[in-house]
Amino acid sequence: MSGIDVGEELGARAAQARALALLRIRSRALAVVITPAAVAVVLFAAGAQGHLGGAFWDGVRWAVAAVAVVVLLVAAAVAVSVARARPAVSPTVPVAEEGAPDLYRLVRDLADRLGVPAPSAIALTPDCDSWLEDRTHRAHRGGAGREAKETAPVLVIGSPFLWWMRVAELRAVLAPVVAGTDSSAHPDIAAARRFVRGLDAAVADGAAPGRGALRGAPVTFAGWVARLLLRACREHAAEMERCVAATASMRAQGVDYALRIAAQEQVGLAYAGWDRLLTRVALPAWRMGRWPSRLDAGVVSALTELSRRDRLADGFTSRLGERPACDLLEEPGVADEATSLLAARLFHGGPAESGPDWAPVDWQQYPEEVVDRKWRTEAARLHRVLDAMGVPPASAADPAVPTLARVMEHLAGPGGPGEELAAGIGAAVARDDARTPASGPAQPAPVGTGPDPLDLWGPDPLPLFPLQPPRTGTELLADHVAAMVCCAAVDTAGAAPGLDWLDGPALLVDGERRADLATPVLSLVEDGDPDPLRSWLAEVGVRSDKPVRLV
Repeated sequence: MSGIDVGEELGARAAQARALALLRIRSRALAVVITPAAVAVVLFAAGAQGHLGGAFWDGVRWAVAAVAVVVLLVAAAVAVSVARARPAVSPTVPVAEEGAPDLYRLVRDLADRLGVPAPSAIALTPDCDSWLEDRTHRAHRGGAGREAKETAPVLVIGSPFLWWMRVAELRAVLAPVVAGTDSSAHPDIAAARRFVRGLDAAVADGAAPGRGALRGAPVTFAGWVARLLLRACREHAAEMERCVAATASMRAQGVDYALRIAAQEQVGLAYAGWDRLLTRVALPAWRMGRWPSRLDAGVVSALTELSRRDRLADGFTSRLGERPACDLLEEPGVADEATSLLAARLFHGGPAESGPDWAPVDWQQYPEEVVDRKWRTEAARLHRVLDAMGVPPASAADPAVPTLARVMEHLAGPGGPGEELAAGIGAAVARDDARTPASGPAQPAPVGTGPDPLDLWGPDPLPLFPLQPPRTGTELLADHVAAMVCCAAVDTAGAAPGLDWLDGPALLVDGERRADLATPVLSLVEDGDPDPLRSWLAEVGVRSDKPVRLV
């Protein structure tokens, strides 16, 4: 037996030992519940046989019996609450086998090579991670029978991996994940996981708001009991999962181990590109009521741009000549659009379907549909706030038209006017966001469009995972002033809106991106010094006294 086999066997035994420890905690809790009933049975049996007679022991017998009934009723209520609690399920986009036969074939071949059960299904998630997820709870089965309890877990794959990785790289990365199905099939480990997940769901139900005092008291009490048990299970559960992961990793070392080392570099690179794409490119579009419908394809463009700029990423794009993993899908564009919409809902909040105020946008339309609209919307908001503050027009401009000179003269004036303007901008943004129906509780999809990926998550408000904290008034003011400058550059100097795959909205002058606008704008906003911005405008050829077109 090799060293890997020995380590795998030891890891499996350690995981099983931890699972048995969790099941013993469940057994001890059951023993505590039935102890009063057992004592009552002994007392009544003794009385029936002529022992422990008299009025005193009769009173003891009935008192213990009453305590036993109360304890059993309370335990039954807690057990029902735990059983009815619905464990959280990660929001994903399901991938049917007829829509990705090659991907299912790859996963099954991988499971055969590893000697483990194949996952029961495959789903995509808008994240750079992959894992196995147990969905055997009756709330997740969709009416399946008892045999669903023995169903293998679902393989969840991060959608950016499919577009950036090659087929061989994806197989190498998924090997240790698929190897975990062996532990999931072990009855003790599966029972221990169901026990812990049930307790976790009961705790979440007990902490959920919106219930009245009378209706919420039993659920809250059940959550308190579940929290006590979960606290006792914490160490054993963590160690069990660690041993399961170690066992799966050891089992997977015999499959594409050398390639997996190189593929892990692609995992880190994909994570960096995905995070940059969401925060710099997608987030501005979401705030404008547009959701990019090809986010996964955008990861490839973002990482290609990163490899062009960063010498550390040199050579990564040479892999692009190989077959991409997204070719394993029959309709990669449809899957990309579904995961892109799910990403928008998870990280920003939005309805489940498109509409006039929540429409998809292609990358070719991004500069006009997102960048130009963003600049002109923010410039219009800036001038509305100036009007509300009674700020006069610029001295050298037509008082009837909005100009950049008006903004610069106000911010360069005495008395620190930037703070008042920043507060006004922050209040205006808050009002506009309140009128935008982009966030709120997760709503089910319309009838006929298929199940909503967020149905199993619960009524938590969207977004579930905000990308950025709320911006300060100074940050908002700097963004609005920069938008005003960009509008003036487009209208008076022949500049154009553009898309930078790593930094989002970009100003193009003579076809080249100008990335040096932030410093002079901050000098004006924070220090009231307009000279750096005037020098920048003169270099680009922008006329601050000319009118700017607003939305």
